[in-house]
Amino acid sequence: MNKVHHGRPRARVAVFACVAIVALAADQLTKLWALGALGDGRTVRVVPGLLSLTLVRNPGASLGFGSGATWMISLLAVAACVALVALAVRTASMAWSIAFALAFAGALGNLIDRVVYAQGFLDGKVVDFLNYGWSVGNVADIFLMVAGVAIGLMILLNVPFGAKGASAAGNDGAPGGTGVKGESA
Repeated sequence: MNKVHHGRPRARVAVFACVAIVALAADQLTKLWALGALGDGRTVRVVPGLLSLTLVRNPGASLGFGSGATWMISLLAVAACVALVALAVRTASMAWSIAFALAFAGALGNLIDRVVYAQGFLDGKVVDFLNYGWSVGNVADIFLMVAGVAIGLMILLNVPFGAKGASAAGNDGAPGGTGVKGESA
């Protein structure tokens, strides 16, 4: 049986806020650094053939998808941020709170770029600088990936989302829920 530590609501909210603020600050500070240090078009090789630092302004989502609909990606990011805060408030699990905080920080970090660097309605480009050879990303993208993997693992491992036996939908408390009543971890 898995033991899940359910923090008090205030503690979970505080942890969510602290993780989100620290992650968001890390993202924004590294982007400011990249703009200053790499703005002249240079590339810095960190691990040859694996990682270099190159400034790219990305109008789209991951791998440049949706570059013609930047405003739509921005609106989806706003919706995601609202949903992540709502989920974080509803969960009784510290692990879920931390995963939601990382996802929130990642989504908000890239949304800030789309707002700050916009010339029209939410059409700003995201500052990317971590060049993996096949893709260029940023620290916010790393937080989104870590959160996605963590959420996927928690679902696979059946880590309870809500308090034991408590769920508005009447299922096991996971965000997707299994629909099976009475299961516990």
